[in-house]
Amino acid sequence: MQSSGHRFRDVEHHPLLADNESYDSSSSSEADMAERVWFIRDGCGMVCAIMTWLLVVYADFVVTFVMLLPSKDFWYSVINGVLFNCLAVLALSSHLRTMLTDPGAVPKGNATKEYMDNLQLKPGEVIYKCPKCCSIKPERAHHCSICKRCIRKMDHHCPWVNNCVGEKNQRFFVLFTMYIALISAHALVLCGFQFFSCVRGQWTECSDFSPPVTVILMIFLCLEGFLFLTFTAVMFGTQIHSICNDETEIERLKSEKPTWERRLRWEGMKSVFGGQPSLLWINPFAGFRIRRLLLRGKKGGPEFSV
Repeated sequence: MQSSGHRFRDVEHHPLLADNESYDSSSSSEADMAERVWFIRDGCGMVCAIMTWLLVVYADFVVTFVMLLPSKDFWYSVINGVLFNCLAVLALSSHLRTMLTDPGAVPKGNATKEYMDNLQLKPGEVIYKCPKCCSIKPERAHHCSICKRCIRKMDHHCPWVNNCVGEKNQRFFVLFTMYIALISAHALVLCGFQFFSCVRGQWTECSDFSPPVTVILMIFLCLEGFLFLTFTAVMFGTQIHSICNDETEIERLKSEKPTWERRLRWEGMKSVFGGQPSLLWINPFAGFRIRRLLLRGKKGGPEFSV
């Protein structure tokens, strides 16, 4: 088994911050971080996040106004419309929760003598300091160059959610990939039925749009649905596999041998989704506190953690 020093081979050994170095410990405390709205100000990530929302809105537009509303089958339109829009809301809600949830960031610059004294370390016990964000690096934490923080159980940084996927927001990322895969599959099935209906009716009364416009809109939706379904289904599968094996993507790529007690299969799922299996596992609104957001607003508005 590899030693801890080998596991943190990307971490340089630097002396801890001296008492006279400028560092406001209160600004990076866990309590203070909990009161902030987490948001990464990265140009590429924000563009990708906006594109994600626009693509989902486009799919919803084509499904609702091109395929379902012109349909003569009332119950077919209602059932598929309600189902698709509910899945779209759940997908976008999961996206927001992933993007605006602290993934498990380690407080910046906490490598102070005062902090070290509070750790009550045993004689000879070794700790590691990240040279990039000047923080004590916990086990299984990795530094993200985009978030500019060390992230606990960091799996990867995803530009489509403009955030790292880590210890505290992996559940929402899994739900996001699942719901996007479901609405993509649903859109492809509806496109197949719509093409069949339009061809059978010789493109008369199958849509309120002209046949060329209808064909173009549906072709783009099919391409979008196929690409999104492929990407998110693969990502969903890899995430479930990582959770069941208690191994992040970074740890797998680096072939890091575990020095921690693994939580396998259901234990891993429970640790990520919380508690026994229930409908709360697939609910992106679980744990959301509107009152806390209102209190933040009264304190002067949300702050950005990065």
